Amino acid sequence: MPPDTSPYLPLVLIHGHPFDHTMWTPQTEAFSPTRRVITPDLRGYGSHPPPAPAVTRFSDFTTDIEALLDELKVETFVLAGLSMGGQIALDCYGRFGERVRGLVLADTFPRADTPEAAAIRSTTADRLLREGMRGYADEVLERMVAPYADPEVKAHVHRMMTDTAPESAAAALRARAQRPDYSALLTRITVPALVVVGADDTYTPVSDAEAMHAALPASTLRVIEGAAHLPNLERPREFNEMLGEFLAHVG
Repeated sequence: MPPDTSPYLPLVLIHGHPFDHTMWTPQTEAFSPTRRVITPDLRGYGSHPPPAPAVTRFSDFTTDIEALLDELKVETFVLAGLSMGGQIALDCYGRFGERVRGLVLADTFPRADTPEAAAIRSTTADRLLREGMRGYADEVLERMVAPYADPEVKAHVHRMMTDTAPESAAAALRARAQRPDYSALLTRITVPALVVVGADDTYTPVSDAEAMHAALPASTLRVIEGAAHLPNLERPREFNEMLGEFLAHVG
């Protein structure tokens, strides 16, 4: 890979569950002409399917990302994550926050799972191992994206979900159920932060984004109308405008 000669900070984008790096295609296309954009596939997803060792702890994702950035010789960067990716971004900040110059948290929340939520993740993991991904993907598609989303966007999201190995999705669900609570960490994040949420997101509603915004010392909250849980795909122009403004602010 040629050396990075861009004067701008690299942008690291962490995808959600159960997706892959192509979730960030509109952002890669928009920002890669001017800066280095790094969109890893999380362990078990996309180009890293089994037989790669499955995650057993949520921090395994963080370990992998740190190792990749070390390998790429990326010292400082802007870090963005959506949904599970946002929780991974928080875990990354907790481990190597001195390298992060800006943080984007999209359609996510910092709290640990309640016992009830953890039990649901475990039950879902069992189902995916038993039945595969298609039935689950059919059921949740119109919560991942709004029912009125563009058919091509729906097809892309459905394809990412059905392409994910059930073993990887199940392992991630079990690890995610045991993740720590990042609520206190929010209050210690000193870099600029952008909190983004789709107005019609029912997984991580606007109230979750408002609470994160209130807890972060230096944050901006942006709500994207006409989008559910994946506003970067559902409303890429609006999402990219907000992200571009944030990147200009961070430098």
